[in-house]
Amino acid sequence: PWTKAADLWPSMIRSSPVCVWSLVSAMNRVQLLGRVGQDPIMRQVEGKNPVTIFSLATNEMWRTGDGEVSQGALLFLCTLGDISQKTTWHRISVFRPGLRDVTYQYVRKGSRIFVEGKIDYGEYTDKNNVRRQATTIIA
Repeated sequence: PWTKAADLWPSMIRSSPVCVWSLVSAMNRVQLLGRVGQDPIMRQVEGKNPVTIFSLATNEMWRTGDGEVSQGALLFLCTLGDISQKTTWHRISVFRPGLRDVTYQYVRKGSRIFVEGKIDYGEYTDKNNVRRQATTIIA
């Protein structure tokens, strides 16, 4: 049976990091955990395989500023300040037949899901004949 390169990495890291570098000299991989923004849709362009598409929102939260809070006789140092949040929307495309169909059938708006895939940058021309760029996660 064939052994996947990922199964060999732990032993190769211990024995020879140079070998690992030659196997992993480039990588395009992304992992996202977020909430689905719309029910998935399935599209098929003539002569091409169908694709399931949906949007996924991920959030970052952080506090700004430092300060002190005293409680009774004890002094606690803690982070104060405003909580800031940034939501990023990702376009997810699923091409693999089994995963594509399960995604279309079971994933719904508001579902919290984990997505793993690769980033794809593309261009298209919109209906006003303007060239646009699009970033898609291929799951």
